[in-house]
Amino acid sequence: MSDPDLNSFIAWFQRNHGYIDTNAMGFKGFVPSEGGRGAVALKDLPEGHVLFTIPRSLTLSTRNSSLPKRLGMQFWKEKGLDKGWTGLILCMMWETAQGVSSKWAEYLETLPKSFDTPMFWDKNNLGELAGTYVVDKLGKDDAERTYNEVLLPVVRSRPDLFPTDLIADYYSMEQYHIMGSRILSRSFDVERWEGDEGNSDNDEAAETSVGSAMDVDQPAHSLTDDSARNEEPSDEEEEDDIDVSMVPVADLLNARYRTENAKLFYESTELKMLTTKPVSMGEQIWNTYGDLPNAELLRRYGHVDLMPLPGGGKGNPGDVAEIRADLIVSALSEHPGRFPESKVQEVIDWYLDEGGDDVLVIESDLELPSQLLTLIRLLLLSPEEFKKTRDKGKLPKNKVDLPLLDIAIRALQLRAEEYPTTVEEDESLLRGDLPLNKYHAIVVRLGEKNILRGCLQKAEELRSACLEEPKLGKEQGKNKRKTNADNPPSKKSRK
Repeated sequence: MSDPDLNSFIAWFQRNHGYIDTNAMGFKGFVPSEGGRGAVALKDLPEGHVLFTIPRSLTLSTRNSSLPKRLGMQFWKEKGLDKGWTGLILCMMWETAQGVSSKWAEYLETLPKSFDTPMFWDKNNLGELAGTYVVDKLGKDDAERTYNEVLLPVVRSRPDLFPTDLIADYYSMEQYHIMGSRILSRSFDVERWEGDEGNSDNDEAAETSVGSAMDVDQPAHSLTDDSARNEEPSDEEEEDDIDVSMVPVADLLNARYRTENAKLFYESTELKMLTTKPVSMGEQIWNTYGDLPNAELLRRYGHVDLMPLPGGGKGNPGDVAEIRADLIVSALSEHPGRFPESKVQEVIDWYLDEGGDDVLVIESDLELPSQLLTLIRLLLLSPEEFKKTRDKGKLPKNKVDLPLLDIAIRALQLRAEEYPTTVEEDESLLRGDLPLNKYHAIVVRLGEKNILRGCLQKAEELRSACLEEPKLGKEQGKNKRKTNADNPPSKKSRK
């Protein structure tokens, strides 16, 4: 290992039956733009090379920690510790408080003790994110409510497990946020196997990729529903037998947009990291965050990606711009005679029931999102037309016309007005010497603004084309009539 700080951790990992191919992979510090400390190939590696394996028993989860059983499983469930991340956070706090007697003591020492994520920013820094939806997604108020109403009462109720004199150091609100941020940035969703329930006969499971905070299964644009809960799993996800787990060694790998060359896979008794393509000696070994936009990279991990963009300049090719449905309604209200205001909520509710989103996402292709067009089309229907549509139980087709484009363009303009600075002002700011948080915030909001600007330009061009169509039709008709008059059939017949 080339990173001396990891020596005791690696020794611990190997003592506990973890395997690392130390001839193939080492760890070293990279520059911040390359992710900081990460894994590096020590020789040329082929696709499918096993870099390391982790026994399932060595992952840190509510299933492997002894705390739930010490508290009693009935008590654990009665207090709601089996829902979301609260139980895992409490387990991580408790294991940390055990010091060297914890099975994961050496591993816990490798985890970050501070974060550059907006969860820990002050009001001035958060103000730099005005216009973005990052702050709305932090879920800080909800997290602190859960701490005060769920976790802290449990801790205070069992001084035999949580000594009162240790609460300030190990079970504080600050530690709650740190543990939650560790989970948000480093956890993996590990599918349970039948052996978890005592059935060890089923060892025929096919090798399958593990989803994680670094390998997000959902599209990057589906990032709104879980924001208030910091991506905590829903009840449905819990019923799918997924363990949110901290996975030693696997969480040391960095990630960058479309640079993945290794991925974590699971088998019945262990997890293993395999290369997914050939890796050259000296090259960094990258996992994946799921090609997230900079707004999500900053919120979850405290960094942004800057890469060459197809149209020139630098940015994150995975950036998106989001627009709330209420801006569509605001744009519509500027056009008198449209759908009655008293009926708007009824339309919105039905649209959501039919699978629509209340936050619509514009991607880097700069096309108007289909759901945005659908919602506008619904709101442009007369009450009678909407009733027929609802009775059919089918969303209308996205026929693009001038009334629809007028609303879409106005909604995009309203969205752009939510940012306190312009694209040009942000570009000028980036040329200066900036504190890290401000720099990150400007990169995030600039990426979003550029997408909004490009989408607005496309929509305006489409509107101009729609305006030209009737004129073109008339001109074509005139030309056709003129041609017929100048070239009667008798002349054609003589040729």
